[in-house]
Amino acid sequence: MKVLRLAPFLLCATFLAMMAPAQTIQVSKENRTIAITATDKVIVLADIATLHIGFIAYGPDSDSAYAAGSHTSNAIIKALTTAGVPNDSIESENQNVSPVQEYQIDKLTPAEKAQRKFQVTQSWTVRTNADDAAKVLDVAVKAGANQSGQIDWSLKDENSSQSEAASKALQRARTVAAEMAKSLNTNLGALLYASNETQAEPPSPVVMRAMPAARTAQKVEPLAINPRRIEKTATVYAVFAIE
Repeated sequence: MKVLRLAPFLLCATFLAMMAPAQTIQVSKENRTIAITATDKVIVLADIATLHIGFIAYGPDSDSAYAAGSHTSNAIIKALTTAGVPNDSIESENQNVSPVQEYQIDKLTPAEKAQRKFQVTQSWTVRTNADDAAKVLDVAVKAGANQSGQIDWSLKDENSSQSEAASKALQRARTVAAEMAKSLNTNLGALLYASNETQAEPPSPVVMRAMPAARTAQKVEPLAINPRRIEKTATVYAVFAIE
């Protein structure tokens, strides 16, 4: 009775079928390969902060509300630019003048309701260095930005960390391939093909948070804010020759 033995290149074909169905690789005696899909990541500290700054102002009528909103709006922008934030780092998100709905003020006294018939809302995004996030938020809130607080963290150089993650993933693929080659009683050869798949990060939700107006009677320090760590992940598909 004859016993069939699988040659190394046939084992390679099996590995390819199991681990890389999306990529077609020609496998033959002359072209012996191992295909690996590997994922790795890097974690870096954010160096850019995008703050969501906004306010809400009220008035007994549309004109009064608009006047109050205009005063607050210009006060916030003046405070930011005076603090050194460049104009091109401040971008408008939305602005609105509208009647106040009854359910929004149903718990107020009649006198308070009379002063809140109309409302003006406005918001911006302010891009700054991560280390300055607390200072910028503090300046805005003290100028009247009572609907502020959400911060999106990012990197100045997204490509560098992504490349590092891809490099680590490729090294992981090479290590796994070398172990597979060893199990086949052969040696790992040159890298024949590699592709990198970037895994997108889900966007951070933009939630405006109401903040109480700062009291001018005492000095209030900025909030304690620390930059977030950002994870960059890369998946590499690599094909290696075996000797």
